[in-house]
Amino acid sequence: MNDEQLEKYSSAVTLSDMEIFVFPELMYALVLANIMSPIIWKWRQEKSFKKLKGKNSYRKLMRLRQYIMDEYEFNLDLETWGLTGKKKELKRFEKYISPENIAGSNALFGYHGDKYYFDVDIRRHFGLDKYDEDIIPYWKTETIEAMDAFRFKKYYDKKAGECVSLSALYAAAAFVVCGIPLEDIYMILTPLHSQNFIDLREGIITNNRRLMTKTQWFNGTAISNKAQRALRNERVTIIAHSSGWIHCLYNDATINKKAYDYFTEIVHSYLNSELSVLSLASFLRSHRDYQRFFQVCRDCHGRPQFIEAETLFRYEHDSDFKLGDETHQKLLEEVADDDFSRTQLPNRIRCDRFDEFLNTKKPDVKTAQGRSALKKFLEPAIPDVENFVKELSDFIYIEPKLPDINKNFKKTEPLKISPQQTREQIIEYLSRARTKNETAELAFYAYRDMQTCNWTPFIKAAVERNPVSIQTANSKNIEQTYEWLRQMQGDSIYDGKRLAQPDEVINFQRGDGLEKAFALANIIRSKNPERNIRIEADSTNIVLRAENEYRFESNKDFHKQLDIPTRPGDKP
Repeated sequence: MNDEQLEKYSSAVTLSDMEIFVFPELMYALVLANIMSPIIWKWRQEKSFKKLKGKNSYRKLMRLRQYIMDEYEFNLDLETWGLTGKKKELKRFEKYISPENIAGSNALFGYHGDKYYFDVDIRRHFGLDKYDEDIIPYWKTETIEAMDAFRFKKYYDKKAGECVSLSALYAAAAFVVCGIPLEDIYMILTPLHSQNFIDLREGIITNNRRLMTKTQWFNGTAISNKAQRALRNERVTIIAHSSGWIHCLYNDATINKKAYDYFTEIVHSYLNSELSVLSLASFLRSHRDYQRFFQVCRDCHGRPQFIEAETLFRYEHDSDFKLGDETHQKLLEEVADDDFSRTQLPNRIRCDRFDEFLNTKKPDVKTAQGRSALKKFLEPAIPDVENFVKELSDFIYIEPKLPDINKNFKKTEPLKISPQQTREQIIEYLSRARTKNETAELAFYAYRDMQTCNWTPFIKAAVERNPVSIQTANSKNIEQTYEWLRQMQGDSIYDGKRLAQPDEVINFQRGDGLEKAFALANIIRSKNPERNIRIEADSTNIVLRAENEYRFESNKDFHKQLDIPTRPGDKP
């Protein structure tokens, strides 16, 4: 491998936020690695999924949402995978992206977002504000094996993952468990978040552990408002798809152009809602200060009765019914009679009259003429009607900041796997595709298949990007570290001939003997960068040779002699 290949392929092993930003093909490589994993395929045998056999993909996806919410936590411990340095990372990637572009697109390097993010102090919200000097977190994305292993980590009792890990998990599980073709799943990455758009019905967006239908996206609740933050306020850095990727900074793109054109069309449709009483109700639910300018009218035995909008919204809190949708009438039936007035409330817009206005005039608030008509109707009751119309328009029309369509779309060999294939058939297909499609090749490195992969990227990643093991063993000498590792549980979080990295061993306090040997090699190298280190694997017997010999037992059945590179003066 040349230096650039080694950087990319070792990045497929560690999968840091920065590495995926620089090498966007890694995002779908992780999805494919999760699809190859036996873990998700076992979900098909869960009773709750077996009961849905023969049901449509939408029903299965709704069940998948509940399963992921029950089984996984959202992990935002920024130091799970240790710390690194800004200067070190910028130097590492300067040949690919300029430091200025990195700082303008990545939260760990100073990105703050637009005015919205300044207003909510987003860096403080995510805990990034304390990383204003050179030291920053090694923000890594987890494979499904690492996500599941969080239940072994101190202070965790469930599986866990951060947003990119959860989006990769959702994409793989939607394919394997719900039968949704990969062609219908688009991954959307922004500097502070990762989501998927699934082309099903009107569209579905995954958001950490949740799913958002178009109706839920626009319902004005706190959950939907949070789900919208990234697409409302951030530039989309990467769209990843089974056909390839497109990046906000790179001139070349490998995604199929027709697929990208189609995605921009359907995502715009999803992110735009019609102006109606329903969308007004959702807007008022989100912007409570405006509720005092509206009232709702009902018919009571042929006579009108009126109620303040804010009173009706209070009833929503304890109800299954919502103002403005098909359950609106049932909500009114839950209201106490004495909360209604027999006379129209002054200086408030009647929602039924607003509905009549929309049906008659059909104002398009995207146009100056439509906004003018709407202002004229509302201004008798709303003092700052200009701002109201602007905020209402912004609420129902979201314009995502997608990568520019004017790219050099390179033709690549597409990956074509089907939910009807078995896991074995998919792995066999991807194995054949490795020579023609680099994402397929990278998937096996993310999958940690050390039987078929070059070991050099794995070793480079193990001794250069695993700071947790070094920090945790900092107070121990080598002999103490060796005994500490030997006493850990001997089972690997990866099945077969797949290997964990040193920090996975340390974080989850378990590992095969060969994995423990790599952890020890990383620690020895950090204490003495010039020390020659060799790992000898002979089936069940592992010997690490440094100043002394250190022996472990392995179930991985490798026969290898591996030299750990020295790097004088380098201390990760």
